[in-house]
Amino acid sequence: MTDVQGTVADGFEPVRDAFADNFARRGERGAAVVVHQGGRKVVDLWGGTRDVDGGTPWTPDTAQIVRSATKGVAAAVPLLLHQRGQVDLDAPVGTYWPEFKAAGKERVLVRHLLAHRAGVPVLDTPLTPEQARDGVSGPRAVAAQAPAWEPGTDHGYHAQTYSWTVGELVRRVTGRDIGAWIADEIAAPLGLDLWLGLPEAEQHRAGRIGDVEPPAGSGTPGLRVRPKQAVSDAYRDPASLTRRAFAAIDPLPDENDPAYRAAVLPASAGVATAEALSRFYAALIGDVEGVGGVDGGGRRLFAPATLTLARSEESAGPDRVLIANTRFGLGYMLHGPASPLLAAGSFGHPGRGGSLAFADPESGISFGYVTNGMQKNVTADPRAQALVRAVARALAG
Repeated sequence: MTDVQGTVADGFEPVRDAFADNFARRGERGAAVVVHQGGRKVVDLWGGTRDVDGGTPWTPDTAQIVRSATKGVAAAVPLLLHQRGQVDLDAPVGTYWPEFKAAGKERVLVRHLLAHRAGVPVLDTPLTPEQARDGVSGPRAVAAQAPAWEPGTDHGYHAQTYSWTVGELVRRVTGRDIGAWIADEIAAPLGLDLWLGLPEAEQHRAGRIGDVEPPAGSGTPGLRVRPKQAVSDAYRDPASLTRRAFAAIDPLPDENDPAYRAAVLPASAGVATAEALSRFYAALIGDVEGVGGVDGGGRRLFAPATLTLARSEESAGPDRVLIANTRFGLGYMLHGPASPLLAAGSFGHPGRGGSLAFADPESGISFGYVTNGMQKNVTADPRAQALVRAVARALAG
């Protein structure tokens, strides 16, 4: 039995039980989960090993690559720029980035980038890992790419190209790369152990991730673990939008390479602790305990109107890339069958293979889960879902 460390507030014991059960029944190697309620930390648990293939114990400051959970952090940047009057969500992307107007993308709006409606989830010529992280090749390639459908008319998950569309938009507007903007405007003020571009001095914080097979029969009741045949076929077909979207970087990068961890890839390469992810979402929806704001109270990032934008449905229905019914607000996945969160008003983002972070404004809950064992799922990991269900039970009393 894995020794689970940490604390839970009274009433949140079901989360500790579910976390322990993940190690006992669902193939967990090393992980952490943190939950805030009303800005106050009510769950802080960790266990297992910091490396998926090692024996060194996980500690409270262990950080991990969180893959697409990074998108939820990155999405806050254009929304905050809009909140400050620096970005018009209904302006063509070409207003800020003239080169993007090429190949039929003149009418792509900023909101289309955030809601996966821009039509450029694939690249005709994939990038090498070195090109993907050089800061130049990605934006150039996506600017030249012809859309796979009429932009704005449908949606499909921009699994990798999100790095270069959203990242370059922020650079054109602010003159800073999105990783530096997050470090200066979000992570430092909130005291978050969260990086988009992990500095050399912090590389020791990141554990090694790797693929793991879940034990047979280890799924969460009510959650489809085996994908539908159409989904499996799409991932196997080299010509499908699904396969090509995830292969926009080819060959796949070594995610344990310090050079990859240092890359500013807002679609996939964020490094964070569970504490940082939960605290980040707590700051999006309300005051955070222990962080002073301009008026001496807690620090809140999103104004009410911005919070509404983040979680108002922009895209829904069959996803051309994920071959499932997905729902997106502006930059955030919304609660639904493909990515169950806590409740109807929840918004956040999973990471392929495990990690999950979200907020639920109505209950005041924010949630961060990170793991080093990557299982075969994209939007709904059974371990994360078991923890979400446990939070729901705790709230129900």
